[in-house]
Amino acid sequence: MSKDDAASAYVPPQLLDLTIDNITANTKLVNGPSADPRLKFLIEKLVDHLHDYVRETQITNEEWMVGLHCLTRCGQMCTDIRQEFILLSDVLGLTVLVDALSNPKPPAATESTVLGPFHTNDAPDVANGDSIASPGKGERCLVIATVNDTDEKPIEGAKIDVWETDGHGHYDIEYDERHRPDMRGILTSNKHGEFYFKCVRPVSYSVPTDGPVGQLLKKLDRHSIRPAHIHFRINVPGDKYSELVTTLFLRGDPHLTTDAAFGVKRSLIVNVGRIEDASIAKKYDVDEQDWLIRWDFVMTTHDEVNALKKSLERKNNTL
Repeated sequence: MSKDDAASAYVPPQLLDLTIDNITANTKLVNGPSADPRLKFLIEKLVDHLHDYVRETQITNEEWMVGLHCLTRCGQMCTDIRQEFILLSDVLGLTVLVDALSNPKPPAATESTVLGPFHTNDAPDVANGDSIASPGKGERCLVIATVNDTDEKPIEGAKIDVWETDGHGHYDIEYDERHRPDMRGILTSNKHGEFYFKCVRPVSYSVPTDGPVGQLLKKLDRHSIRPAHIHFRINVPGDKYSELVTTLFLRGDPHLTTDAAFGVKRSLIVNVGRIEDASIAKKYDVDEQDWLIRWDFVMTTHDEVNALKKSLERKNNTL
């Protein structure tokens, strides 16, 4: 039977006398035969789990309305440069779970982690060696990094989107007087796969607590602190490599094991120290007492990721 024939033959269920026992099945039965298969699968699974949650918790009308008002306020807090829903997903551990399932990495590759709610699409292009931060934003820091493939071959032309807080732990979009992007920029790797830039030494900070997510954390007796870090979103032109969204976390930060967004992975913890090398200071036009971070990012191809996903699917199917 064709899709059109199935649609014309479809008879919707009679939604009468719905009860605790039959509402879930009927909620799924109303989805028609022309629905997108993947969307239908996702929504029906969501209905299953939401209905089970309601039955298990015996949630009241009043409690349900509190939840709906919380989601409403999340939407009201969102702008083109602030995303309260992403923050909610982060603090519930959902973002890192979805990322782990969507972006498996071979052992040699750089692990991914949460994007966070503070990425914007207006970061300026920055030449290697320039600063992504305007003067006086914090302790000066130099980042020297490379982009390679899993065979340790350098990748030229990779676009590296970088963003961080200032020395007070605030992103530029958290300031009312933001006139232009700051503490963010887009760099390009050279023929050796290298890119390098000046920034401020990352500091730990609190996620925004002026909205519903902050209120939720307070009611749950949870802190709102993220350990010191700097974000990277790396794309290579063409269709060979998968995008890498990752973060480097500073070793020694006291909040590494209690990140409010659950984003820290051991492999992404980086050393930071004073440069204290006259030749490096001269080469990169910095002071010997500035901070230094070095890192090698390893990209994966789409073929590598897809092969790993299939392997994991086969493994899960045998369990």
